[in-house]
Amino acid sequence: MSLVVSKPGMLSSFQDLGRFGQQHLGVSVAGAMDLRAHSLANLLVGNDSSLATLEITLTGPTLRFTKACCIALCGADLSAMLNGQPVALNRPVIVRPQDELSFAGRRHGTRGYLSVFGGFALAPVLGSTSTYIRSAMGGFEGRALRRGDEITLLRPLENKSLEELAMDLWAIKLYLPSAIAASTRARVRLLKGAQWHEFTAESCAALLSEPYRVSPESERMGYRLQGAPLLMTAPRQMISEATTFGTIQVPAGGQPIILMADRQTTGGYPKMAYVASVDLPQLAQLGPGDTVSFEAITLKHAQQLEQARGQAFATLAQALLPVRTLLLNH
Repeated sequence: MSLVVSKPGMLSSFQDLGRFGQQHLGVSVAGAMDLRAHSLANLLVGNDSSLATLEITLTGPTLRFTKACCIALCGADLSAMLNGQPVALNRPVIVRPQDELSFAGRRHGTRGYLSVFGGFALAPVLGSTSTYIRSAMGGFEGRALRRGDEITLLRPLENKSLEELAMDLWAIKLYLPSAIAASTRARVRLLKGAQWHEFTAESCAALLSEPYRVSPESERMGYRLQGAPLLMTAPRQMISEATTFGTIQVPAGGQPIILMADRQTTGGYPKMAYVASVDLPQLAQLGPGDTVSFEAITLKHAQQLEQARGQAFATLAQALLPVRTLLLNH
């Protein structure tokens, strides 16, 4: 035992990069909603980005550590507190036995990510430790955390020289490349879909000019948006097709749905557009009542943005090698 859940929070579940290669069998990908924050949290504690982090939603849990470890918190600012004192985001932090991590309330964002050096002891299901709650699959017993859960950490730290280790980690200067630093754009970028031109000119203009509000009915499977209706020039029936993270589907009522991490594997609604992957993290940090606006970019531009983000993560991983070395040698 290394971690005890005193309070579970609204929705706290383990997520990794996703369960790929199974969609043809009807198995959803799942995975972290904000892959930027998830990957950054892992890098900050010397992990590979493929390891699971704890995705924390809005009201965070209260966690008691029974063994020393190194953690990092990224994504939403939910006022993290360690033994009642504020915890810095985007930094490796040393936790001692019996320390308590809690969250005082949302400042901005919706989902935070907790990583631990060495990772959590979770059994992979179909090649992934992501939790898919609808199928009770993966993560910790296929569900969100509950009060009293006990989670084992794979590489807890020895209790010796923790103060010295904490000082050495704090002395390492961290600079986040602009391509992966958290930023909020006025407009989320999208690519026009195959059915774009089957919508009225007024609807196409509305999607690129009018704000849309995230409905309270939104969750990890999809965001229902409220705003100007998006109408087709003529009724259309479609055979179900494969879906992807960021697909903007439009049901008959005209209110769009953006498919998110827990999306279904296929869908039969017209696909008006796709959110560019580089802006999915910003989308993931929206909550019910937040608004979002869109702008269109080309496929080439979207690919360039994604490539720049990948290169920035590779550069940061090299810069963070001293963190991994310190922790491995402790």
